[in-house]
Amino acid sequence: MKRFTTKIKLLPVLLLALFFVISLQAKTLMANNFPASKSKVMCDFNGQKTGSIADGWTNVFGKWVVKKDGENKVLAQLAKSKGRDFNIAILDATSLKNVEMSVDIRAISGNEDQGGGLVWRYIDKNNYYIARFNPLEDNFRLYKVVNGKRIEMKSANISVPKGAWFNVKIVMNGSKITCSLDGKELLSKSDDTFAKAGKTGFWTKADAVSDFDNFNLTGE
Repeated sequence: MKRFTTKIKLLPVLLLALFFVISLQAKTLMANNFPASKSKVMCDFNGQKTGSIADGWTNVFGKWVVKKDGENKVLAQLAKSKGRDFNIAILDATSLKNVEMSVDIRAISGNEDQGGGLVWRYIDKNNYYIARFNPLEDNFRLYKVVNGKRIEMKSANISVPKGAWFNVKIVMNGSKITCSLDGKELLSKSDDTFAKAGKTGFWTKADAVSDFDNFNLTGE
């Protein structure tokens, strides 16, 4: 009888230990199978002051300013740079590896180049991924810039007239990249040149004057 009573007294201790082990395993399983909290950014520039770069952004090269567009405000690239100059504006706060991002872009002018696009996994002005459209060439292309050299990875021929708004969307998970224009996936490529997290932002080339609006970013 004494031995049976001892077992009854030990039962709550054993149940507590079992609960602790199960809880620990559950936490480990969740950590291994569910991603960390995702970062989200939505920016339409309407709350920003005109005449200068938007708050939270860095003007790496070119002339990036918030300007009025009717009742709306946009972030515009106004510099008429030359040749192989890449005009870049970078979002300061977030460094991400896997991203889903989109922006509306309107090509305004440019003799050497027109249009623009998105950059991601940006390390510095000489190392990043870029996808852009160009009305002068009627194409949509994916590049990587490595040590300052722009390398074409994929291209699609498509009509993208100057003065019209187009939505550029990029998704990159691991090494897989997909690029869409106005909701249609046109480019797909796997690449691991830049395998770590980096900044995101906007891009034009040479004298391409363009407007950017409705930037949406989700990533981790």
